[in-house]
Amino acid sequence: MHFQTTKSRETPPSQNTLPWIRVCENSPYFEDENGATWTPVGQNDAITWPDFQGLFKRKNVAEAEGHLAYLAAHGVTCLRMMMEYCQTENRYLEKPVGKFQPNMVQFWDDLFLLCEKYQIRILLTPFDTFWMARRWKSHPYNQLSDGPCKSKFQWLTCPRMLAAIKDRFTFFLERWGTSGVLFGWDLWNEINPLHAGKSIDNLKRYIEQLSIHIREKEMQLYQRSRPQTVSVFAPLLSQQDMNALVFQHPSLDFASTHFYHAASIDYPRNVHSAAATTGLMVRQALQLLPAERPFFDSEHGPITYFRRNRKGLPEDFDDAYFLHMQWAHFASGAAGGGMRWPYRHPHVLTHGMRRAQLNLSAFTKLIDWKDFRRVNLNEEIFVGMPSVQVFGCGDNEQAIVWMLSVQSKKGNSKLNMPPGVTTLSIPGLADGDYHVVFWDTKTGITDTKIITKSGQHLEIQCMMESSNMAVAVGLRRSARRGLGGWAFNRNNS
Repeated sequence: MHFQTTKSRETPPSQNTLPWIRVCENSPYFEDENGATWTPVGQNDAITWPDFQGLFKRKNVAEAEGHLAYLAAHGVTCLRMMMEYCQTENRYLEKPVGKFQPNMVQFWDDLFLLCEKYQIRILLTPFDTFWMARRWKSHPYNQLSDGPCKSKFQWLTCPRMLAAIKDRFTFFLERWGTSGVLFGWDLWNEINPLHAGKSIDNLKRYIEQLSIHIREKEMQLYQRSRPQTVSVFAPLLSQQDMNALVFQHPSLDFASTHFYHAASIDYPRNVHSAAATTGLMVRQALQLLPAERPFFDSEHGPITYFRRNRKGLPEDFDDAYFLHMQWAHFASGAAGGGMRWPYRHPHVLTHGMRRAQLNLSAFTKLIDWKDFRRVNLNEEIFVGMPSVQVFGCGDNEQAIVWMLSVQSKKGNSKLNMPPGVTTLSIPGLADGDYHVVFWDTKTGITDTKIITKSGQHLEIQCMMESSNMAVAVGLRRSARRGLGGWAFNRNNS
């Protein structure tokens, strides 16, 4: 691929081959502007982390391209990234404020080109607020550095700071906004009342102001706008009464939270508890959301374990932890598998995690997302064995179920014995013939059946040959349209 240097406000060279992403008209999931469904499968990544550090100053473009090629080959469709990652002094996007640094601009030019080539999109947020807060004295936005804002407790209320933030978004949408690589905007990373005079109302005003600014600019330039969200550290939701802000703010298009939980996710002792907490958090989120609004976890991982031990979890355990959280998240009704923050040395995901992403990405092809008006069914689906926990979602024509053996809560789920044959009973489905796909979360499809539902529940006999398995259920298309095939995977049926 040929790279050429461009000036700050010029539009960079771009293939512009990717259509933009939008929320589906009839379901709480995503599609592109051509009507093809799209699922966010990916993780958090950063400018200074190993896989992209070579792209800065073009020290090793081939390495960064190899990383993206590897991601694409493993079903990854989306990265969550910050416009700058200020753990060090030499990755500021602006220095001083309003002067966009050529090396950083070049980094983003090159990254957008590579992402277009490998069809990987980016959920973009303006700052890494963790390091920005810890190193605030050195940050260009601080008044001590001739920046606009005196205190980090005024980040979201200071008029000059708000103007600078808007200009940062404007720079990105003017320079790279034509590209479908930009999936959507996370208006603030882990929004917190502490940065807005301890006022929820001030947070509401921040979201409204930034949302209006971005939409007006996009409509002016491109006659359409991208999905918007704002992320939050999940424990703050109840501590600060932020549920209405995050899940129901009228300016937002989808909801995203960061799945941290002290007793199960932050320092995991077993994979079952992490999965159970994930399923519960998704269920609680969906109960708060407007029915048409998508939801997913945009950051999670063993944060406390990593900080205390200065290392990642043992790799086999971490791979299982990742897989279990991914499937609990997805089957409970969230879009995709959630977005891991690595918390490893080196700071990258393992090959086992990539295989788990590829497996999930393949499963997503079984569902007709454009018409899937899911509700969470974690507590409504019945499973015939007390040693099996179930996670699921569905509407009147489709369902996703993930079953987990919980015979042992000690350590890796590989210690669990497969429970054998069990009965799965799914409520809410209309009468008719259903195509049922049984799915191994490591190898893929293991069996398919046609099952007729005529009573209160769809009854499925399942042979669990491992400690967990997934099931995709869809009303046969012939029952709906007089045609052959399945209700899910219509394009390939």
